[in-house]
Amino acid sequence: MSPIFGVAALGQEEANTMTEKNERRLFGRQRRANVEGGREKSYRVYVTAEEDVQLRARAVVADVTVPRLLFESAMNANIETTTDRQGAIAELFVVTRLMANVSNNVNQLAKFANTEGAFPDTAAAVVAEYRALAVKVEDVIDRLAES
Repeated sequence: MSPIFGVAALGQEEANTMTEKNERRLFGRQRRANVEGGREKSYRVYVTAEEDVQLRARAVVADVTVPRLLFESAMNANIETTTDRQGAIAELFVVTRLMANVSNNVNQLAKFANTEGAFPDTAAAVVAEYRALAVKVEDVIDRLAES
């Protein structure tokens, strides 16, 4: 095999291997750019053996090293912690309970309107409260859906 002919002179299997290496170099993992003075700070993270296996598996799938996986995950602007998610769920429960209270008020207003033949003046405030709560529910659901 002459080096002049390059990939064309190689066997098909060898050519595929060369192509894969070139694609990795172009589209795959790359080092982070150097910074003047170097990086001065490092962090040490302790994990269990099971967590180590999970981290390594995720790194393999992402085709990066574990430190790079941790760095990129931490620097992701869309990161959500378990605490954030639990807070959103708790807020949803509170708002759902408030909506149940407002629904009860609406039922009482409807009963009054049916027996008296007139809708009370306070009904407009109850409807406004219900609409505000509905917006809060939609916001919380949207936040949970994005995560």
